[in-house]
Amino acid sequence: MQRALIVIDYTNDFIDKNGALTCGEPGQKIDPEITSVTKQFIDSGDYVVFAVDCHNKNDKYHPESKLYPPHNIQGTEGRELYGMLGALYDKHKKNSNVYWMDKTRYSAFAGTDLDIKCREREIKEIHLVGCCTDICVLHTAVDAYNRGFSIVVHEKAVASFNEEGHQWALGHFKNCLNAKVI
Repeated sequence: MQRALIVIDYTNDFIDKNGALTCGEPGQKIDPEITSVTKQFIDSGDYVVFAVDCHNKNDKYHPESKLYPPHNIQGTEGRELYGMLGALYDKHKKNSNVYWMDKTRYSAFAGTDLDIKCREREIKEIHLVGCCTDICVLHTAVDAYNRGFSIVVHEKAVASFNEEGHQWALGHFKNCLNAKVI
């Protein structure tokens, strides 16, 4: 079965202690696991998508501007991948199975070519890692489910700033999206 790993929003703004919208320690703790899972997928030749939140400075029309402080602004250090994952991406970014994708909504499918890229590669199973479990990972999982993909969430490679929301989302993946949480 063809599979893809979607690495969601593991950037300095979401993870670093000084990030603009950081989940902090929970996100920092998953750095070794998210890097390990990503390396396994890259090494096995599976499709690996770095789906990275992208905003324009002072965009008053984006719906998140009413909810959150400015974050992941295009061209800033805050938008760079955090920790060991950044070094792994830099090492493999020219691989044909590694794809950097800007996204402007919670779901990696919303307004992007992700669905087309997966269908071209006959991908049936989507693996999810990243941040935040109950926001961007959740919305990506819902869209994957609605498109007929099987879903696997790597529990030790997802995090949120809201522990209650994190736990709720893990249950929702299993109970409502028929996802495997491993």
